[in-house]
Amino acid sequence: MTDDSRQARWETRTEAPLAMASVLFLAAYAVRVLAPGLPEAWKDLCLALTLAAWAAFAVDYAVRWRLSGQRLRFVRKHWMDTVVLVLPLLRPLRIVKLYDAVQRRNEAPRLTLHARVIAYAGLCALLLGFAASLAVYQQEQSAPGATIRTFGDSVWWACTTLSTVGYGDATPVTPVGRLVAVCLMFCGLALLGAVTGSFSSWLLQVFTREDEKRPPGS
Repeated sequence: MTDDSRQARWETRTEAPLAMASVLFLAAYAVRVLAPGLPEAWKDLCLALTLAAWAAFAVDYAVRWRLSGQRLRFVRKHWMDTVVLVLPLLRPLRIVKLYDAVQRRNEAPRLTLHARVIAYAGLCALLLGFAASLAVYQQEQSAPGATIRTFGDSVWWACTTLSTVGYGDATPVTPVGRLVAVCLMFCGLALLGAVTGSFSSWLLQVFTREDEKRPPGS
């Protein structure tokens, strides 16, 4: 059996468990941030779950790197996986891979290409926005001079940042909060570009089909 086939089998087998680990990571992190009054035992459990989810991602990355036999080329080729491993904010995006697998059951996507792009972008925006809201709220809620004091403020900030509107009424003041903001800005631009491009392409196809159906000279 070749390394490529072994890697493909590994990825197929771990796809669903890693997506569940993403859900577990996000849920445990949300509980730690949004329920500060929990007993210490529950907080420790949530922390253990987040660390276990990270360990699962690290093991998956190491196994795929080993099976690929590509060393540094694997890191460059799978740069997104590398970023997801390093930045906890992006780990919930692994859920999108499971969504893609469900859509492609029986070797046939259930949605058209343009609809899939819009659906994936929407799911990514939802997951990123929620994760970023948690991260920024955790850092900003007690910071001196902060304008983000509640989780509602943080959600509002994430929405304006992802949509590239940026009203400026709520802005991070801590270094970690600003780092999260930079990541969210780049992600927002990428997602907005993907949706806009896909929608424009769909419109062009619709207009082209309508022109082809018209009688010559009309």
